Amino acid sequence: MVTHECCAVSSTNLPMGRVEYSHVVMRVSLKNPGVQAGLASALLFGASTPLAKPFASNFNPFLVAGLLYLGSGLGLLALRAIRGNPRLELPASNRASLFGAVFFGGVVAPALLMFGLSAMAASDASLLLNTEAVFTAVIAWFVFKENFDRNIVAGMVAIVAGAAILSFSGDAWRSQLLSTLAVLGACLCWGIDNNLTGNVAAGDAISLASIKGLVAGPTNLVLAVVVGASAPPAGSIAALLVLGFVCYGLSLVLFILALRRLGTARAGAYFCVAPFFGAILALALGAPLTWQIVVAGCLMAVGIWLHLIENHEHEHSHGDLEHKHPHSPDVTHRHPH
Repeated sequence: MVTHECCAVSSTNLPMGRVEYSHVVMRVSLKNPGVQAGLASALLFGASTPLAKPFASNFNPFLVAGLLYLGSGLGLLALRAIRGNPRLELPASNRASLFGAVFFGGVVAPALLMFGLSAMAASDASLLLNTEAVFTAVIAWFVFKENFDRNIVAGMVAIVAGAAILSFSGDAWRSQLLSTLAVLGACLCWGIDNNLTGNVAAGDAISLASIKGLVAGPTNLVLAVVVGASAPPAGSIAALLVLGFVCYGLSLVLFILALRRLGTARAGAYFCVAPFFGAILALALGAPLTWQIVVAGCLMAVGIWLHLIENHEHEHSHGDLEHKHPHSPDVTHRHPH
C-alpha cells in the first residue's frame, strides 16, 4: 500500500496549536489500489494508439477522435445507468476545471494525436506519449505545488531524452516534424487535462469520464463535418465506438481513481507504462524495429524505474493532534511541503 507514517513529536516549547511531525514517508507497493488502477488505465490507453492507427491513416482526425470519445461517453453512460451511480454534483468553483479538462483533453488532444498518427509509425507515437507524464508532473509541481523528489525529476529527464531521440530519428525527421509536434502538443493538452481533472477527482469517476466523452465526441464530429470529412463505413464506426469505450472511457475512469489515491504527478508517473504497451503491441502488429526505438525505450524504461523506486519523504506539520496511521493521499493532499 501507499502509506504516510506520521510520527508526532510534541514539545512544550512549541507555540500553542502546533504539533510538529518530524518525517512523512510514502512507500509504494503494487498492492495499492491506486497503483493498480493507474497501471490498468495505462494498459488500456496504450493499446489505443496502434489499434487506432489504421483509422487515423484513412479518415479525418476530427472524425476519428469524435467517434472514439463518443463511444467512451455512450458506453460509460450505459454503465452508469446499469450501476445506478448517483448524479454528479460539482461545486461552482470546480466547473471551470471540468470544462477545461474536457476542452484540452477531449477536444484538442485527440485531434492532435490522430493528426500525428496519420503520418508516423504507431510505435514512435506510442513512445512519444511518455511525454504526457512529463507535462503532467511539471504542471503539478510548479502550478499546483505538488511535492517531488530527485528520483521523479531524474526519471522525467530520462523520458525527455528518449522522446528527443524519437523526434529526430533517421533522415526523414524533417518530414515527420509536424507529426511529432502534433503528438507532443496532444501530450501537453493531456497534461493540462490531468491536472484539471485532479481538481474534480473526488466526484463520481464514471460520471466525470462520461461527461468528457459526451461533450468531446459530438464537438469533434461537428468539426469533422465543418472541414468536409466523409463518413467511414459502418463497420469502422462500430469498431471506433467500441475502441473508444474500452481504451478511452474505462481507462479514464481508472485514471481518475488513481488520481484520488496518488496525486496527479505520481498517477501520471505510473501512466508512463502506456506508451511501452502501445509500442510492444505495434511491433507485434508488424511495425519495424529501429535502433532509435530501442535506445529511446531503454531511456524511458530507466525513467519509469526511477518513478517506481521513489521513496517520498518530507517534513510535515499539522495542528493540535497526535497520531500515527496509514494514510492514502488523495486529491485533497495537494499542498506544499
